[in-house]
Amino acid sequence: MTTPGPGGDVPRGPAANERRLHPVTPFRRAWAPVAVLAGWAVHDPDQAQEQLTRLTGTMLLVGLAVLVPAASLYGFLSWWFTHFSVTDSELRIRTGLVFRRTAHIRLERIQAVDVTRPLLARVAGVAKLRIDVVGAEKKDELAFLGEDEARALRAELLARAAGFAPETAHEVGEAPARELMRLSPRNLAIALLLTGSTWGSLAAALVVPPVLWLATHSVVTVLATGLPLLGAAGASSVGRFVAEYDWTVGESPDGLRIDHGLLDRTHETVPPGRVQTVRIVEPLLWRRRGWVRVELEVAGSTNSLLIPVAPRAVAESVVARVLPGVTVPPYASLSRPPRRAWRCLPLWWRGRGFAVTGAVFAARRGLLRRHLALVPHAKVQSVRLTQGPWERLWRLADVHVDTGAGKTVTARLRDAREAAELLRDQAERSRTGRRDARPDRWMT
Repeated sequence: MTTPGPGGDVPRGPAANERRLHPVTPFRRAWAPVAVLAGWAVHDPDQAQEQLTRLTGTMLLVGLAVLVPAASLYGFLSWWFTHFSVTDSELRIRTGLVFRRTAHIRLERIQAVDVTRPLLARVAGVAKLRIDVVGAEKKDELAFLGEDEARALRAELLARAAGFAPETAHEVGEAPARELMRLSPRNLAIALLLTGSTWGSLAAALVVPPVLWLATHSVVTVLATGLPLLGAAGASSVGRFVAEYDWTVGESPDGLRIDHGLLDRTHETVPPGRVQTVRIVEPLLWRRRGWVRVELEVAGSTNSLLIPVAPRAVAESVVARVLPGVTVPPYASLSRPPRRAWRCLPLWWRGRGFAVTGAVFAARRGLLRRHLALVPHAKVQSVRLTQGPWERLWRLADVHVDTGAGKTVTARLRDAREAAELLRDQAERSRTGRRDARPDRWMT
């Protein structure tokens, strides 16, 4: 958990093991004052244009002469007063000139350490280190470090999170990885073309603006609506292609490693022992090719995508690495709700089903876009049975399984007697699963 440290624990001056970020960092932070002015201009363009027309050439030169040094000084000072260090039990990040802040990141609470290299950072030979911590709403980051330093620090943090002693953690180095799958650009492009959201957002971007023009004859209204729609269409097609380009999944002792990105390269780590739920998604247009998408839910982590698209057999082999000993049940083996369930959920009741194996609780939903959720018994936090008045009339009930990621997987519209037995049995499976589960620490 990242919290400001107590007053007695914050060092008065830079400690011997404290380090600074890469010298290129001030150039990144110098843009902050400029970004503030740009944000004000976008928020109130009329006022900004009015103020700009009042400025003479001399005033503009004087303003630039003041703004550029001020921005440069801000970038330098923010870099100069930012330090980080790795102690026996935590990573400390100390920032601030006037208002000092020290972030204490407990090493055993680290979920993942990601290395991100934006396009300009790749040109400059630097990288951004992002630390995913249990209980934190957003990732802490160190931007920027030299590429070699970022990889070495990442390896040290992962080794320390895995339980290696402080005196040997920095000698462990980056664990070797074995490639499990690599997504080709061709398959990614075909998958995006066969995704309904891509065509839906594109259709909205092409249809809505002309309709608004015919209805209002207002250019402002058309632009205010059309530009966000075009942006959404681009994000669901070109944006996803750029972000998921060359998606590679590898296996290493510290977890599954994910590398992806055309312009900005991202290196992520998924600790298998901390995965709460695995979801296998099968869109309608992908079924003929046998493709699926695999998503994850990890407590306290924002890493939610394991595989953008892959043949089902390949995806299941990777899932077996995330959930050791788990075999994905085929759709045909899932138990459907009783036929009387159509009265509570007409037509769509056929897309529901569930199964319980020795390792996971599996629940399916969806007819056109199938979702199969797998929850290891050891990750179940609570089990609930709910029954509305209409369900009670038809002797049906829902069984909800809550996970540590704050999500719920539901076996809907089960026979009431079956649901009561499932509730009792699942509570017992969860208890024994937690007792027999392997430790979450990596490399152990």
